[in-house]
Amino acid sequence: MQRRLLSLILLILVSACSNNNWRTASREPAGIAPDPSEVNEAVIEVYAADAFRWRGWFAVHTWLAVKPVDADEYTVYEVVGWRVNQGLPALRQYQTSTPDRYWYGARPEKVLSITGDKAKRLIPDIQQAVEKYPWANEYKVFPGPNSNTFPAWIGLQIPELELDMPFSAIGSGYAD
Repeated sequence: MQRRLLSLILLILVSACSNNNWRTASREPAGIAPDPSEVNEAVIEVYAADAFRWRGWFAVHTWLAVKPVDADEYTVYEVVGWRVNQGLPALRQYQTSTPDRYWYGARPEKVLSITGDKAKRLIPDIQQAVEKYPWANEYKVFPGPNSNTFPAWIGLQIPELELDMPFSAIGSGYAD
């Protein structure tokens, strides 16, 4: 009887996930990033959103976005595990005007936002640190390196960012 009850509870919990299908899960912008067509100053932002499916009950996925002065788009840097399975680097970067997109149905929150002269000064340091990221081709859910290890490592290389990773950023301690 206990085993049946436990199975039923597990089934209910798994079916309660709102973003079960990665193909149809929202990737819309959350509207929390400064619009690069309206903001000329430099911007650095770190975002966190609940991880996909059941992992989101206890863990987040984090990523970093930078926009230099007068840039039309952000450069987003993130680590994604499925890329390694396809023979690609885990670390990817891309250009977008919407760095604050939902992470497969999960609304992101800002972990860090720096604008103006400080951002302008720190963006080259971030770009250099990204080039030196030691686990760019690796991914392991636990204990890391994973999506949370990357921004944490950048924060360790550039203490002036004062990046405080969320408690649920599992794998961020791997960088220590």
